[in-house]
Amino acid sequence: MTDAKQKWTDFLLLTLGTACISVGVYFFKFPNHFSTGGVSGLALILSHYIPNLSSGSLVFILNQALLLFGFFFFGRSFGVRTAYSSLLFSGLVWGLEYLVPMNAPFTSQPLMELIFAVTLPAIGSAILFNINASSGGTDIVAMLLKKYTNLHIGRALFIVDLFITVSACFAFGMEAGLFSILGLFLKSVMVDMVLENIKIAKCFHIITNKPEPILAFIADKLNRSATIIDAEGAFSHERRTVLLTVVNRAQSIALRNYAKLEDPGCFILITNTSEIIGKGFRGVN
Repeated sequence: MTDAKQKWTDFLLLTLGTACISVGVYFFKFPNHFSTGGVSGLALILSHYIPNLSSGSLVFILNQALLLFGFFFFGRSFGVRTAYSSLLFSGLVWGLEYLVPMNAPFTSQPLMELIFAVTLPAIGSAILFNINASSGGTDIVAMLLKKYTNLHIGRALFIVDLFITVSACFAFGMEAGLFSILGLFLKSVMVDMVLENIKIAKCFHIITNKPEPILAFIADKLNRSATIIDAEGAFSHERRTVLLTVVNRAQSIALRNYAKLEDPGCFILITNTSEIIGKGFRGVN
């Protein structure tokens, strides 16, 4: 992928991830007083004690303050991406307050709304983490913990957000507080789960007598490369060729079908992998 195309792809992913977070926070988190951590959770609690400032205004103020830490610790590249996402997140929440005022939750089913309040921001946060960015706020603190410790993102977010979540019990009562605590546990699991699924690719080991057409298909149709390994059957002692390659999930179906069509007797091992370092894939962030 060219640099220009990668930048546009990252820009679209930034926008999509931030929009998911904003929709989940404004339509499902704020009306139900679900404080599952993050700047939005802190803003929700502070707005309860400072009624003159809306939750959207507090999100903007807190995000910009914490954004300074992101610039300092992660450099210009992280800061620019996160600054865009942080400003977009704050702007969307702020704008939705005026365009679509929410005086009450959509439904009378808080558990169902909690699922949306957790799932949408978890998907959005995972998209952003995957391109080395965040929506700002306590995500920055979590990424600092990840950088300097061995904690996973989900666990780091859990530690950072726990205090904010427990505070909801005092601000909005035990019912909202307990829903918030449940949401925090779900959020910490879902961020890691979604992040792993985003990065999953398929690793192929193809044992075949006809490597040439399969290699041509990998190179010409899938625009991937492969490693060729000479092998020998332990029982038959016949010579075989093992092709090792990694493709995405859509390409894996085409490669599997083509390999079996070209060499019906080939043996194919397909495994999931989420950490791939090298040309054609993301490096170490």
